[in-house]
Amino acid sequence: MEKVIEKITEVNGVINDLVWVKIGLIILIGTGILMTVATKFFQVSHLGHWWKKTIVSVFSKKSGATKKTDKKSISQFQALCTALAATIGTGNIVGVSLAIAVGGPGAVFWMWVAAFFGMMTNFSENVLGIYYRRRNKDGEWSGGPMYYLKDGLGAKKNCKKIGGFLGILFSIFAILASFGIGNMSQINTIASNIKNAFFKSSTATVGGVSVVSLVVGIVLMIVACLIIIGGLQRIASVAERVVPFMAIIYIVGALIVAFVNAERLGDMFVAIFKFAFGVKPVAGAATGIVFKTVVTQGFKRGVFSNEAGLGSSVMVHSSSNTKEPVVQGMWGIFEVFFDTMVVCTMTAIVVLSSGYINLDTGIAADPDNASTLVAKVFGDVFGKGGEMFVAIALLLFAFTTVLGWSQYGSKAVEYLFGVKGVKVYKVIFVLMIVSGAVMTSSFAWDISDTFNGLMMIPNLIGVVVLCPIVMKITQNYVDRKIKGKKVNPVLSYDEKIENEMAIKILEENE
Repeated sequence: MEKVIEKITEVNGVINDLVWVKIGLIILIGTGILMTVATKFFQVSHLGHWWKKTIVSVFSKKSGATKKTDKKSISQFQALCTALAATIGTGNIVGVSLAIAVGGPGAVFWMWVAAFFGMMTNFSENVLGIYYRRRNKDGEWSGGPMYYLKDGLGAKKNCKKIGGFLGILFSIFAILASFGIGNMSQINTIASNIKNAFFKSSTATVGGVSVVSLVVGIVLMIVACLIIIGGLQRIASVAERVVPFMAIIYIVGALIVAFVNAERLGDMFVAIFKFAFGVKPVAGAATGIVFKTVVTQGFKRGVFSNEAGLGSSVMVHSSSNTKEPVVQGMWGIFEVFFDTMVVCTMTAIVVLSSGYINLDTGIAADPDNASTLVAKVFGDVFGKGGEMFVAIALLLFAFTTVLGWSQYGSKAVEYLFGVKGVKVYKVIFVLMIVSGAVMTSSFAWDISDTFNGLMMIPNLIGVVVLCPIVMKITQNYVDRKIKGKKVNPVLSYDEKIENEMAIKILEENE
């Protein structure tokens, strides 16, 4: 059995390197640049507009961002919170720490670069998700890469079969990733951190399995079952309450740490930009290797955190009650901005200002324990309570990621097997939580990381091929809503749905 696992690990390493380094990151950033240029730098040129239409609208009574129009859909804000629930997870804390430990302070710069272009990748995915969505047998909206691959790419000349095949491929990868990166890996992190923060001295085992980990797994399984069984409505309701709270509390805690270590902040920002291009006390070919590592870690951890380009969050955004594809696209921009530019940056500040990273050499004092570095820094500032705080933050971050990914997997299963198949999937998904809590190897992490990347390839093929559609929809919105031109809206590939949405828009404007 060990030889089999070793062989699988070896093959997985080759595929992972191919997906994330040799192919994936290139087409990922390339797609982000393409969509940024194609939409005329929408994230910058219309900064005030998308800011007003997203987070600012939440505080406006006249806005429909927080209102549900029917029982079969969720509000725009709920869609954002559910997507953030899935993206704000261990990647924002552990992932950022690992990126800095392996790639140095410069990895943070490339994380920002990936997020800047990722904003428009996520924007484009959501625009296509809303444009190609349809209602299922239960009357709920269903959308995602599999639909715009089948009906968008598949509508191109001689592309019907390839579009359908890529849609199926994406769904398979999404289901597999949901069990790994969206379930067991997150639960394992929760169990490990709770044990280290609250039950460090416990050595009790049952059949070689830690009692603490087992109990944590069972409790989380029960809680997850109660929420997931209620479907998207219940998941969105929980996410709407938990995500803003947990994010704000974590940001406040990180700002206090930054204030305590304020004398290092100037050197920290200098180090980020200095090491972004691989400047280390080495020469010749080694410098190139360092630069590759810095860029790869920054891009990879950025994508792992905000998921822009994977096509995953589109499946939740497509369930929004919005009528305008571009409106949900703008929520996608904010999602990436908040996840990486705000939450990940807070973690980076905590790590780099801690003194555990040499800002002159860019080398971590203890790279082997990078995954617990944030907890250690909070412990230095707040005492034992700081370590407990990080454990609780990781609990909330990682658990809501599990809830969000359960919805992603459900929509992928629905596409392949119909609504009835979702019930079976949910049972299996919930039961796998206990397995995640007690697993002791990084095997699941490694495999799920590969499936996470494999989702990206069919999705980005669809986004690139359908770039003209995104440009058309975006320009139509800009002409109508920003420039005030009287032109017919472009809302859906389906004429019936387009007419339905157009009528609702007219009724709202009367």
